[in-house]
Amino acid sequence: MLNSCENVQERWGGVNQLVDRWLHARHELIKAYADMNDKAEVEATTAENQREFCGILLDYVSAGHFEVYEQLLGEAEAFGDTRGIDFAHQIYPRIEASTEAVLAYNDGCEARASNANAQAQFKRLGQMLQERFELEDCLIEVLHKAHEQAQTAPEAPTASA
Repeated sequence: MLNSCENVQERWGGVNQLVDRWLHARHELIKAYADMNDKAEVEATTAENQREFCGILLDYVSAGHFEVYEQLLGEAEAFGDTRGIDFAHQIYPRIEASTEAVLAYNDGCEARASNANAQAQFKRLGQMLQERFELEDCLIEVLHKAHEQAQTAPEAPTASA
């Protein structure tokens, strides 16, 4: 999962400061997930570990919903990209479902340290995050890449009288 994040950051890094910060936050979330997974395997997860992880998780998901998605859609609207907007509306419900799963995971965060099903719930969360990252990458690809090309395309020469 971490290698995939690094490849995406190399591909999209520098395109937009907000996307850069968001991809950095994703990288931090993946590292936090790996750390939690290591602790869970040795049964050393505490309520404090859970709170810290859930804080990172919520920060990442919130940035996506309240900053990045809005900016990407706004960019698509500014360029009149109806195909991109339609695509975003098509996959957004799947991203929204993962947000609901994250919120549900967060609601049981502290109790999870002593929960017998904690490891299974954590693994499901990891699978859901992997799918979410793929969907978000598609959004960046479709909504931002096309506009980046439009911004760098040379303007057509104008006829002078």
